[in-house]
Amino acid sequence: MNKTFVNLLFGAFCISLLSVAAFGQKVYTPEKGSAERKAILDALRTPVEKELKHKIQFSIDNFNVSGNWAFVSGEPQNTNGERPNYKGTEYQEAIDADMFDNNFFALLKKSGGKWKVVTYAIGCTDVCYATWWNDHKAPKRIFPYTE
Repeated sequence: MNKTFVNLLFGAFCISLLSVAAFGQKVYTPEKGSAERKAILDALRTPVEKELKHKIQFSIDNFNVSGNWAFVSGEPQNTNGERPNYKGTEYQEAIDADMFDNNFFALLKKSGGKWKVVTYAIGCTDVCYATWWNDHKAPKRIFPYTE
């Protein structure tokens, strides 16, 4: 084989490997009980509990992590596994108008070794996270639906 051709082939191979490493990070769900899962949910729990004014646990539907990004969704629950009491929160008016679903969606990013909430939403009646990938420059692959 021609040396130039071999060099070109090797260069193309190296570029392919680098692009896979940069853009092909896999999407996974942290194992229940893992330190990573706990860190992500604890980071989310802090602002949600502050907003709802009581202890919260999460029933998870989607939990996708890729690199330093995480998308989590499901239902917030009180510590008895029941729907939280939204009285006294901004959500009560939407509940009274039947414009509220008991759900949450959250986008988090790991920075400086700690997970931090980028944004979250509670009570969406539509796909409120559909543009978050673009709005926050997050990997599209972690979201169950995007526009």
